[in-house]
Amino acid sequence: MATNQTNITLTGLARRFVDDGLLEEAIAKDAFVQASQNRIPLITYLTQNKLADSSRLAFSAAMEFGVSVMDLSAFLPEMMPEKIVDEKLVRKHNALPLFKRGNRLFIAVSDPTNIQALDEIKFNTGLSTDPVLVDDARLREAIDRYLESHDTTMGDLDDADLEGVETEGGEQEDEGAVSASDVDDAPIVKYVNKMLLDAIRGGASDVHFEPYEKTYRVRYRTDGMLKEMSRPSIKLAPKISARIKIMAQLDISERRVPQDGRIKMKLSKTKAIDFRVNTLPTLWGEKIVLRILDPSQAKLGIDALGYEEDQKQLYLDALAQPQGMVLVTGPTGSGKTVSLYTGLNILNTEDINISTAEDPAEINLEGINQVNVNNRVGLGFAEALRAFLRQDPDVIMVGEIRDLETANIAIKAAQTGHMVLSTLHTNSAPETLTRMMNMGVPAFNIATSVSLIIAQRLGRRLCNACKQPGDVPKDVLLAEGFTQEQIDTGFKLYHPKGCDKCNGGYKGRVGIYEVVKITDKLASMIMEEASSIKIAKQAEAEGFRNLRQSALMKVIEGVTSLEEANRVTKD
Repeated sequence: MATNQTNITLTGLARRFVDDGLLEEAIAKDAFVQASQNRIPLITYLTQNKLADSSRLAFSAAMEFGVSVMDLSAFLPEMMPEKIVDEKLVRKHNALPLFKRGNRLFIAVSDPTNIQALDEIKFNTGLSTDPVLVDDARLREAIDRYLESHDTTMGDLDDADLEGVETEGGEQEDEGAVSASDVDDAPIVKYVNKMLLDAIRGGASDVHFEPYEKTYRVRYRTDGMLKEMSRPSIKLAPKISARIKIMAQLDISERRVPQDGRIKMKLSKTKAIDFRVNTLPTLWGEKIVLRILDPSQAKLGIDALGYEEDQKQLYLDALAQPQGMVLVTGPTGSGKTVSLYTGLNILNTEDINISTAEDPAEINLEGINQVNVNNRVGLGFAEALRAFLRQDPDVIMVGEIRDLETANIAIKAAQTGHMVLSTLHTNSAPETLTRMMNMGVPAFNIATSVSLIIAQRLGRRLCNACKQPGDVPKDVLLAEGFTQEQIDTGFKLYHPKGCDKCNGGYKGRVGIYEVVKITDKLASMIMEEASSIKIAKQAEAEGFRNLRQSALMKVIEGVTSLEEANRVTKD
């Protein structure tokens, strides 16, 4: 920063920070000028620009002014007085009311020189104000949560945005404290609708409504990471729970056992989003998780999923075969369903009969016959598969191969002129083969039916607007798994930074894949019941990249960071 600092004499907080070793003198002078020009507190400027540790700044400022300092993360939000300070003042002065004792109101501030805030709040409330110094970064986060829970929870929301949730559930009377008339109350309806709409707009995959002894929180899972979005009053927990259950056509009087349901939200005349709903009785009430099911994800096209060109071609070649089995493996939430439905969408033409058995069907596609398995009435995967084989199928998709009976029927279908797609919960492609052997499937049947295995993970994409290059020593790169040839190309490593367009430096997710075609050599090793380690070595020798190698390719391409590659693929 080009600022003339010659005539600046540091005093007050700026001098204290330099004396305490938190800032160099030149940086402190420049920060002082910049903060003054931008009309923001010095501490806020230093924190936002990451020039010093915010918690150490708070402690140093407290010592300078002789005021109390507190760790906000240890403070219970339910202690905060409700509606005691005008919310405009909270935002304007970056000052949060913490608790009230008699005629004294304790205010969390990060800038001890902010006398105007204390005076204005004192005038507004008629109470004596006492400052409590806190970490600036934590204060801004706490204020966001406070305003969201006290303002948008029951505030005036845009009715036009909150229309269109289709609910056909009956209005059963609850035997307990909450009735359907309670949850039809407009503020509760608007709050729940707003949470769902915000989740859709923010690209979340799941919404968690979680009750605890003294608090209630709502979290979104975005790009695979959970983040708290709202903290409504614990008193609203039964009404929120009952409202969601009515929308999902569940029994609001039953709180002792888990329930499953579905909600459809219309965003326009042509676009609708489904939510899969599950309730779970916990110690302090019902936790409800909604999975957002967007049918448009299946129509993104294979190019949008993140396959490398050779991997994409292997998948397309396998789908073009008249028979065989394609297995997609990976942990829950790794994108297996989207991979399978992308394949089904490619095969979904007028001349092909496609049937799927799922638990439950997550994505609705026109032209595909989808069946929800229901073990309570005797319709499991095996029973659905037997029925499919009498329905003149060309392509069959089985949600998951869980047992030997289902595996044997699926393999028989793949051997008798049908294309079969399914999933297994294993960590890699070679482990999928040994898992099937351990289930009791004869090695010969595996070798002659399975044509392709895809193991996958989902990693967060770096935000193109703010990602920044960084240097990593060559010996570290070699230790991470990069080859000497890759290092010699001089590729750039990028790191997340964070901006207003992303979530902590990441925006969206990309698939990381291990795609293994069952070649003649691999088929021979399967029939010899070779271990997964030997199969993995042979697959690598034949040029099939494992998950770790594919993740490093994404790092080289600048799609993701090394930190994210390590998070999703490093043991």
